[in-house]
Amino acid sequence: MPIKKHDFVELEFTGRLKDGPVFDTTSEKIARENNAFDAKMEYKPAIIAVGENQVPPGLDEFLEGKELNKEYTVELKPEQAFGKKDAKKIKLIPLSAFKKQDIMPQPRLQVNIDNELGTILRVSGGRVLVDFNHPFSGQEITYIVKPLKIITDTKEKIEAFLKMGFNIPNTKVEVKENKATITMPVDFPPPVLEAFKKKLVELTQVKEIEFKKAEIKKPVPKKETTSQKQ
Repeated sequence: MPIKKHDFVELEFTGRLKDGPVFDTTSEKIARENNAFDAKMEYKPAIIAVGENQVPPGLDEFLEGKELNKEYTVELKPEQAFGKKDAKKIKLIPLSAFKKQDIMPQPRLQVNIDNELGTILRVSGGRVLVDFNHPFSGQEITYIVKPLKIITDTKEKIEAFLKMGFNIPNTKVEVKENKATITMPVDFPPPVLEAFKKKLVELTQVKEIEFKKAEIKKPVPKKETTSQKQ
């Protein structure tokens, strides 16, 4: 069965800069072989919603119409991957902005300034040159992908959408008939929750969604022993 837009697909993939290093993979073996292993990463097939911008746009478009359990290689131009380099996104930032955050700026350090991620290019006097383009902008990318299966379970779809699309792990999802109850570890503003709700209703079979905030368990105080009392 060919993959369609809005299908939830489990896939293996490896992305590398054209004629360059691997920067992302679902395979621990490939990560280790290419000196790209990260102990904090969870290496297993990913579940994405096709056409929902959870992977670079060129890969998103490429997956439509492809067959399961076949391996494909696709080469993406910068505009199909992480975008072209935009000179307007390279900015001079006062050194004082870094001192306020207790950051010692140095070249190649990735920083967050006003909720915008950037990479320091140069430190000169009291100013720091920061590139707010994606680290791989302007680069041609090669992906090797293998779609494994189409996900049909509603609970699994919702969990994957929140994790892959919005980096919200550890959600608890319960689905009964046409209603889903989603318990999340963090609070979100009502407009954001409404956007989640609208998209999940569009992508899944549920018609009603309820969001809950996970309860934080307070640590149980330790009882004093006899020796401590004395």
